Amino acid sequence: MGSFKRIGVARVLAAVLLFAFAAFVLLSFSKEAFDAKALLFMALVMLLILVQHMLLAWLLPHGDRLMAMLVSFLMTVGLVIQYRLNSSNALNQLVFSCIGIVAMLIMLVLMKKPVVMLYLRIPAAIASVGILLALLFIGKEYGGAVNWISIAGIMFQPSEFVKVAMILILAGSMSEKTEVKKLIMPTLFAVTVAALLVIQRDLGAAMLMAMVYLTMFYASTGKLGTTLLGAAACGAGATASYFIFGHVRRRVAVWQDPWATYSTSGFQIAQGLMAIASGGLWGMGLGEGSPKLIPAYQTDYIFAVICEEFGIVFGIGIMAIYLLIVIRGCMTALNSNNRFVSLCAFGASALIAVQAFIIIGGVIKLIPLTGITMPYVSYGGSSLIACMMLHGVLQSAADYNGRMLERELYDEQYGADNGYDEYDDEAGDDGAYEYSGEGEA
Repeated sequence: MGSFKRIGVARVLAAVLLFAFAAFVLLSFSKEAFDAKALLFMALVMLLILVQHMLLAWLLPHGDRLMAMLVSFLMTVGLVIQYRLNSSNALNQLVFSCIGIVAMLIMLVLMKKPVVMLYLRIPAAIASVGILLALLFIGKEYGGAVNWISIAGIMFQPSEFVKVAMILILAGSMSEKTEVKKLIMPTLFAVTVAALLVIQRDLGAAMLMAMVYLTMFYASTGKLGTTLLGAAACGAGATASYFIFGHVRRRVAVWQDPWATYSTSGFQIAQGLMAIASGGLWGMGLGEGSPKLIPAYQTDYIFAVICEEFGIVFGIGIMAIYLLIVIRGCMTALNSNNRFVSLCAFGASALIAVQAFIIIGGVIKLIPLTGITMPYVSYGGSSLIACMMLHGVLQSAADYNGRMLERELYDEQYGADNGYDEYDDEAGDDGAYEYSGEGEA
């Protein structure tokens, strides 16, 4: 069975590499003059995919290889589209991808010792609130939200990393306490984070944080009534935001009828819908569309660009990939015997699911549009690095489960305490065990 899984993943890896090869070869011939840089960029992208695969295989023997390949495919699609739109931005995105892999490796190291993450949750909570408070005074406005910081001319969004911290903080608190009355502090933390984001007018991120908190709360406590009460409170907050913020009212009005204000505020939604429709089922072909007619085509509306050039069927396939990642992440959470690891995996899966739903739903006019990025695909360093950190959390959880299963199977065959040694006494029952090789029959 193990060899079958490896063969399956090898085929997926080959398919991802083949997609990158074919896409960049097409891009090299898409202009009037042959673009040799496209082939060089293709080689770098394929090397990045291989390096990520080998690092995970080396560091995490029990990691989720299929999930890693699905994430690599999404990153490849993003890099292909970015190069098609702007080669300079594509190079920046490639650099961000490399930094993202480093961030993923850092998460792998930290998650190896769950007890360390439990100790870090309080400092992380203080730092998260402090960063969001500081943005009220030093943050720069971009896209209507005052949540950006510029360092040496490079803009980044700290709230993206607060999302990751929030999952680890909530998982740490909820892993120790399950009664609703004992979860007041993590609830206050989540409310504070969401409130600060609302004040910064980053309503998309606030909605994302609130939804992730509610899903983690329900997974931790199983209290459906309390969860629904929390959802009602979030609904009341959203309604209040509608009356408080004028740009929220404008977005809702545009969502209801973008054609009424086509030449002004409705232009983005209308152009996105026309781009998706013009692509049809199978797309106009890579390099054949007109994506630059859509505002924010590299970030918020990259899904419309994908559908225009690759087709609606391909777009549905992208949504299916997100669904597979989320399902495998949730299965990892369900199979874990460590509550903290389980909640971390579930929270990371929920964040990816909600973020993908919000942005894709906004592009196809299912819900009002909010300014968040499409995980692993949209242009932006902060978002991509944060998403790779989430990937690191999921891979660590999968590897943890595999190590625990291997230990259980060994104990069943050879007896307990005959070959496995606990290498971290402080970890308690966090399951941090390593095979010593002794006592083998």
